[in-house]
Amino acid sequence: MTDDVTMAAADIAARRWVLPAGGMIRPGSEEHKTAFCRMLLDTHNPYKPAVIDWPQLPREARDRLVSLPIWDIAVQTEGKAKIRVLSYGEETADPLLRRAIELDAFEEGRHKEVLSKLVAAYGIALGPEPVYRRPRNPEWAWMVTGFSECIDSFFAFGLFALARRSGFFPPELIDTFEPVMQEEARHILFFVNWVAWHRRNLPWWRRPWFWAKVAAVWVCLIRERIGLARGVGADKDEVPQDNNFTLTGSKAVTNIDVSPADLLDACLAENERRLRGYDSRLLRPAVMPCLVGVVRRFLRTPPRAAAMVS
Repeated sequence: MTDDVTMAAADIAARRWVLPAGGMIRPGSEEHKTAFCRMLLDTHNPYKPAVIDWPQLPREARDRLVSLPIWDIAVQTEGKAKIRVLSYGEETADPLLRRAIELDAFEEGRHKEVLSKLVAAYGIALGPEPVYRRPRNPEWAWMVTGFSECIDSFFAFGLFALARRSGFFPPELIDTFEPVMQEEARHILFFVNWVAWHRRNLPWWRRPWFWAKVAAVWVCLIRERIGLARGVGADKDEVPQDNNFTLTGSKAVTNIDVSPADLLDACLAENERRLRGYDSRLLRPAVMPCLVGVVRRFLRTPPRAAAMVS
């Protein structure tokens, strides 16, 4: 990495962005495309995983890290995401949109590199990786990746916040992973704006088919997360892992009792906080916050935990 001042400035720049041009941004317009593409391009954080100084962990913290049931699927998910996103970018004709999608793919690959460096630094054993094959339908694969990130990132934001607040893992390790979490926020913001822009730029007669594809993607992702499928596009040589860790992993990242209400409150608050710094005229991911908001109304917050999530 570069010096601390430079990296601090890059971190701030990655979290705050407003399109210089004022006025309303109409979804589907050329201004809309420019805004969500420039958001991703202008907020790129140039950190380099190869020179991350991984902190030395106490034995107990290292054991907790090693025991998390996520490392194989985390590395494989980022590997598949890179090739899927890159494949869609290669068939995108618009130069600005293509640049943004290619950067998205680069950052997905960098996430995989970060995870690979982490498991190597702490001696975490991984199973053999599958071959990351180019998808036959790049747009479908791009949409699967985007909507999957909208689900997983929403819960990951909350789990990450709980891990930070509880002190269950050393602050140095949490801080090292922080740029990756913020990149996920940028990715889902970019994706949901692409969905809105793309749909509005399709001929009217193709829009119902696009909505059918969106619905089909959600069905696949829901089936995956309730255990009726091993995963969208999973290969037979992949190692089965807990795809639902982002929904169920609170006990693995904190040493305090976390109720379902606590977790959902943390997810909602962190989702809003991580997206707050970007131009308010850009569309925000809505499905997960809305669904979780409805569920949250029926959950009671235990008095003993109310202070922790405030």
